[in-house]
Amino acid sequence: MLKGGIESNALKFLTDEDIKKIHQASMTVLAEAGVEIHERAALDLCAEKGARVDYDRNRACFNEDLVMQAVETAPSTVTIYGRGDDSRNITLGGTKVYMGTGGTALNVIDFDRKRRKTTVEDIAKTARLINGLDNIHFFVIPCYPNELDTEVVDVNRFYHSINNTTKPIMGGLFTEDGVDRVINMAAEIAGGLDKLVERPFISFISSILSPLKFDDVRTRMLMKISKAGLPVATSCAPLAGATSPVTLAGTLVQLNAEALSGVVLSQLVHPGAPILYSAVPTIMDMQTMSFLFGSVESGIMNAAAAQMAQFYKLPLYSTGGISDSKQPDQQAGYEKVLTALMPALAGANFIHEAAGQLDSGMTISYAQYVIDNDINGQVMRAVRGIEVDEYTLAAEVITKVGPGGNFLAEKQTAKKMRTEFYYPKVSNRTNYAGWEQAGCKDTWTLAEEVARQILENHTPDSIPEEIDKKIREMEPGIK
Repeated sequence: MLKGGIESNALKFLTDEDIKKIHQASMTVLAEAGVEIHERAALDLCAEKGARVDYDRNRACFNEDLVMQAVETAPSTVTIYGRGDDSRNITLGGTKVYMGTGGTALNVIDFDRKRRKTTVEDIAKTARLINGLDNIHFFVIPCYPNELDTEVVDVNRFYHSINNTTKPIMGGLFTEDGVDRVINMAAEIAGGLDKLVERPFISFISSILSPLKFDDVRTRMLMKISKAGLPVATSCAPLAGATSPVTLAGTLVQLNAEALSGVVLSQLVHPGAPILYSAVPTIMDMQTMSFLFGSVESGIMNAAAAQMAQFYKLPLYSTGGISDSKQPDQQAGYEKVLTALMPALAGANFIHEAAGQLDSGMTISYAQYVIDNDINGQVMRAVRGIEVDEYTLAAEVITKVGPGGNFLAEKQTAKKMRTEFYYPKVSNRTNYAGWEQAGCKDTWTLAEEVARQILENHTPDSIPEEIDKKIREMEPGIK
């Protein structure tokens, strides 16, 4: 196990001068093009606070002073808590790295290796599975319960997540009413709204549409969440070549403008509200016109977004460990490692999508969660880097063993062998004969075995019975 929160800034795609150029270009975009906001109350608030508002075009333009005032009031760190388990708290900011789930997949590859529509049971099972996987540090609700009516989707998604993991939870919402209902449910579990705000174990996603657009429903959601004082990400997802410029630099400028506009609106509603600088940059395959999540360019842009968030001293919601492959195969392996490793080495804080996702985020896989747990463990080992001190330099040990010796029996070997190396659960590291003797199992098969074992034997701390009863009385639509 490698705990999250290890710091890293080993990888830098942008120079200091590059960062300043992206900042200035973004300020130009926000001041001249502005953002489109389809919510009158938000436009009125922007106008009241000094933005230039064109009501006929639903545009708000922010000058640099207004933007940087919002950056100053936004917290530089945001903590999302484990429910009743402080060892699982994640404190986002600076160059601390955490990795977790993500997405709102509509399909799952089950243990029969067939693809089917996701249900509310898959939410509960994935939450329980990741609760038992050490290198997945948080739970972004990863799928949609296709069998439920829309009006009960939000409470079901959050209820079954909270009931099956004590790790920090984040999720998107599908109804405006769902914001209030989920907050009320979580407040009941926390012992009151004030206690939930003080130690939030849930957080939210309210997307900004690229390019530069806030729709009415998501804007009202963002304003409600910010007013309540609960953590929120705005999930800006420009698609290079389609909804943002084809150049990576141009997409970063637009992404930066979108992320900062979310910060501005949140801080105008409630100065000091916890908000994450949000980055989900992707590209379009210009040969097939397909949306791509697992591209090397996405990894590069997420690493660059980490540098931008660090420049503003804002905590970062970013993306990594994602693949466009349709099943747990070689393509999934190399895409996931590439897109996870780059932002992690750059110090991205909250790397979501980094477990279980396939098919450009449209499908999850129980086996893939286990495989990604190992990928994340190895990525976090790379983030930890090399510890250099008198003990680890080992000059005395080398001198003692001398030429032609070996280090197997040395005390240092026994002391450090469990922490110096990462040992994956579903990789085969024996010789060929050993692999044959163990049944010639591939990674997918081994991962399925581990996933089944966790789901059969691991029991997270569920919501206390008396509170659960109250919640079900409040929300009879919970399945």
